Amino acid sequence: MDAWKTATSPDKPGSVLAASGSGCNSARLRSDAPRRQNPARPTVTLPPVPEPTTAPTTTIATVPRAVDPATGWTISPIVAASLCIKPRGLLTPHQAAKVDALKNASADFTAMRRLAMRFRGILRSKDIQKFGVWLDDAQQSGIFAMQRFARTVRRDLDAVTNALTKGWSNGQTEGHINRLKTLKRAMYGRAGAELLRARMLPLHSPIQHGK
Repeated sequence: MDAWKTATSPDKPGSVLAASGSGCNSARLRSDAPRRQNPARPTVTLPPVPEPTTAPTTTIATVPRAVDPATGWTISPIVAASLCIKPRGLLTPHQAAKVDALKNASADFTAMRRLAMRFRGILRSKDIQKFGVWLDDAQQSGIFAMQRFARTVRRDLDAVTNALTKGWSNGQTEGHINRLKTLKRAMYGRAGAELLRARMLPLHSPIQHGK
């Protein structure tokens, strides 16, 4: 037992640990342990958290709603848009009551209807000078929809002017294109090219198509 203690003791000059240097290394590691530790990270001082306060209330402007005098329901924007461009002579009594309710509830509707009726009259009279004045009034109306419409028209003013002054129009062509597209989409997956050709071409057409 004494021989084993001597052999394993790092302090004895003839021991195994002293010969291998393990005892010195362990002692050195113990002495260097504080220096080998990671340095402390710098502390970050955060600003003090303010005490919670009551959030400010946001005031939302309420848009006046027009109520149908016959039903008591709110008039929808789609109905208001359709009534905005319809002349007074074509309105039914119920529609005229709705228009009056919209005018009383919204000054913008009144201004838009006035501009719409003027635009309708310009299209029928084909007066270019009045059309230029109308564009200026629409641009200065303060209504975003009318201002955007006026800006869009000015981008292609030559084509709009030709539509007002010329008797030619591509309305017939656009109508046929719309009809053909409707027939084509209605027959998807239901018929072949022969039936599609028969529905598209008139019966008196002299053109003969082979297979």
